[in-house]
Amino acid sequence: MYSKSCTFLVTLFLLSTLSFGSRSQDRITGHGFATRSEVIAKNGMVATSHPLASQVGLDILKNGGNAIDAAIAANATLGLMEPTGNGIGGDLFAIIWSAKDKKLYGLNASGRSPGKLDLAYFKKQGLTKIPPFGPLPVSVPGCVDGWFEMHAKFGTMKMDQILQPAIMYAKEGFPVTELIGYYLTLSSERFKDYPNFAATYMPKGKPLTKGTLFKNPFLANTYEKIALGGRDAFYKGDMAKIIADFIQDQGGFLSTKDLANHTSEWVEPVSTNYRGYDVWELPPNGQGIAALQILNIMEGYDVKEMGFASPEYVHHFTEAKKLAFEDRAKYYADPAFNKLPVDELISESYAAERRKLISKDRAARRYNAGELEKGNTIYMTVADQYGNMVSLIQSNYRGMGSGMVPPGLGFMLQDRGQLFSLEEGHYNVIEPNKRPFHTIIPAFITKDGKPWVSFGLMGGAMQPQGHAQIVMNLVDFGMNLQEAGDAPRMQHSGSSQPTGGTMTDGGEVLLESGFNYSTVRELIQKGHKVGFGLGSYGGYQAILWDEKEGVYYGASESRKDGQAVGY
Repeated sequence: MYSKSCTFLVTLFLLSTLSFGSRSQDRITGHGFATRSEVIAKNGMVATSHPLASQVGLDILKNGGNAIDAAIAANATLGLMEPTGNGIGGDLFAIIWSAKDKKLYGLNASGRSPGKLDLAYFKKQGLTKIPPFGPLPVSVPGCVDGWFEMHAKFGTMKMDQILQPAIMYAKEGFPVTELIGYYLTLSSERFKDYPNFAATYMPKGKPLTKGTLFKNPFLANTYEKIALGGRDAFYKGDMAKIIADFIQDQGGFLSTKDLANHTSEWVEPVSTNYRGYDVWELPPNGQGIAALQILNIMEGYDVKEMGFASPEYVHHFTEAKKLAFEDRAKYYADPAFNKLPVDELISESYAAERRKLISKDRAARRYNAGELEKGNTIYMTVADQYGNMVSLIQSNYRGMGSGMVPPGLGFMLQDRGQLFSLEEGHYNVIEPNKRPFHTIIPAFITKDGKPWVSFGLMGGAMQPQGHAQIVMNLVDFGMNLQEAGDAPRMQHSGSSQPTGGTMTDGGEVLLESGFNYSTVRELIQKGHKVGFGLGSYGGYQAILWDEKEGVYYGASESRKDGQAVGY
């Protein structure tokens, strides 16, 4: 059975590589896999996963707003136009470079579990995992508070001006893009019978498809109330009551008290130095430090000499990822509930010890976590004429979220609470008022204390793997900003998880088209299970600051519908 599977996979790779090879001859400059040139501009840059959202952000910059104002405006627009991945029912994280302060700020705007929901409830129900849909995985949505935290600290325009473009599009309508139409069709099949879903996202009783003009008057009204009433319009008063009453009517636990008590947190970004470049991520409850752990392990190898897409590179990267993700499964959680060994996890000495476990000839079936105890998403980035840069990621988690659409508000609530563990004593076990393990992570690179690249790559467990690959594409393989995102990606799946479950079979390496048959063959010989999958490699946006010339470079994901724009 395994040999038949391998033959089938190898055939797929031969076909995909041949088709990729013909496409690689289309460009006369740079790497053949590049889909477009970088965007270069002097005064500002916006890169998002939707062209209209990018234009909204750019208009804010042109009208005197700064990068923070533009990021909020673009995010609000994405919440309307790309509801399959984000919205005000979800959470937000950001890394912000302040040109004035010449430093990075980190924002954790993720929400907490309901105050009356605990492990005992799930045990009583006989559940071993938290359901992915319905009222039980709903945690407090942190996005709106995140907007106002960023705005209070760095914003310059009034919030009603910032949200006006999204309100206009919600009232007047916009055409659905190809990929979002595809995902909305899938979501409609899943959620069509959930309360209020069809009234919001199937206005004519049918799924929204490519080119359909979509209006969301409910969300327009919600945005208007937030613009005028501030964050309290969302977390207190009538809107909070509608959300809480709806979830409790559906059998959930989210309360008006949970919403009213919500706060975001400014945190210190953490970093590792990779070959002279400081790569920054946010500490847990997110998974950003997994990218730093992977890079620390890979720095011990001559990655450039291995060569891009070579079997040696793919093998060592995959094993480094496996090691990092064992620690991710064990240690990554809300630091308010456990003392997390973050400094140890991202230290060079720890990476050196973990690196010794990697065999250059054989894929491991299983790794243990290190012994350190002493006792669907959008990414976008904006830069302005003043030198401020924002790296922002926002999500409802799985697809559109929980399926829970509060009546008359125009958005779906996230299902992020599904990422809690139900294993007693686990760092990430469900507890009242606790932040769950989070997959969404923004990133930033500085060089000699100065900003260089603001970037991110959405897509669940792909994110830290993608971050590490982008850094190595830029630093080791000398790719430009667009090439770094267009280059064929790899993803390992099947690692142990923060929700429970242990890797015992080595998992599977998924490769995009563009990897040679010889690489596939050698990986199989080393014991890797190799697969091929479409649409599972994330979505990248990036902005690079060229200090010498005083210009920004922008790059956008060719696998998505997005666009980088500047002026």
